[in-house]
Amino acid sequence: MTKNLSQATKDQIKDLIVETVKKQKPETAKQLISLIQQTQGLPEQEITKLLIEVENENKIHFTKKETPTLTSPTAYIFSSKATWYWTTITLAVATTITVFTIPEDVYPIVYARSVLGVIFVLFLPCFTFIKALFPTSVPIKTSSDNMDTVERVALSLGMSLALTPIVGLILNYTPWGITLTPITLSLLALTTVFATAAILREHQTKTETTNLS
Repeated sequence: MTKNLSQATKDQIKDLIVETVKKQKPETAKQLISLIQQTQGLPEQEITKLLIEVENENKIHFTKKETPTLTSPTAYIFSSKATWYWTTITLAVATTITVFTIPEDVYPIVYARSVLGVIFVLFLPCFTFIKALFPTSVPIKTSSDNMDTVERVALSLGMSLALTPIVGLILNYTPWGITLTPITLSLLALTTVFATAAILREHQTKTETTNLS
């Protein structure tokens, strides 16, 4: 939830923004926002608003502009920034195909099916769900992108303990029951829906940040 900041607090953060620019010399608005977040713990959107105010007051400027985010969601989905999206969809579809085409007694190919199945059940739906909730940054701020990725993986594995059983519970009360086909198709549908929602939210968030900065 966005904090309601008093005018005095806003002025303090504005002064901190100016001081951070002078001392640490971030080259982009994104870097500056990250630095302020590390010390203040404010939402990115709130810091961005204050940053705009400081820039409008001609107190700071950047020597290097960020590359504008693609304005079209379709263009963004087919850009290099959406590599994770297509990798996720490809893994989900590949797993579904192997489940329905590779028998359980065909060795050693069945091992590939097992590995894909573990990733499909225990990681992909939960990873895309976490990505949809937090499209650009995890809830607990980390010191680097690598730590951000580690936290996403940990949250995804933890969420799998809740999400996957819920899917099975729901299917148990449907005419299809808990069998291979409905479970596979349900997880494929969840992964696709969550991944699509995540990539659209990621595009929206980055577009808003670029437009405000």
